[in-house]
Amino acid sequence: MSNPVQEFNDYRSKMNDKLLADNNKIIKRIFNLDTNAYAKGALDEKTKELLGLVSSAVLRCDDCVRYHLEKSKEAGASKEEVMETLSIATLVGGTIVIPHLRRAYEYWEALEENA
Repeated sequence: MSNPVQEFNDYRSKMNDKLLADNNKIIKRIFNLDTNAYAKGALDEKTKELLGLVSSAVLRCDDCVRYHLEKSKEAGASKEEVMETLSIATLVGGTIVIPHLRRAYEYWEALEENA
């Protein structure tokens, strides 16, 4: 049986390594900016990850949704917090977000199974 969490993380890690090995200064700076944007500041890391989750769902980026689900879980978000966050994303993004909501729910279940 496949493990969607492991598959996603393996692929993401492999491709990030390839991208960064290409030594493109702009790409490296974007990755660095992304990392630093989610560091604790006036907002805690969990809040920032939940904001990233909402933005990713509204923009309909499944890879981004998976990433922020995982980071939200690592930051201590509960299922209830994640579902409330995704409900706002669906409200803001409209019914076109519902397929992404389904996949997000499925991925959250996989994260819980891997815990």
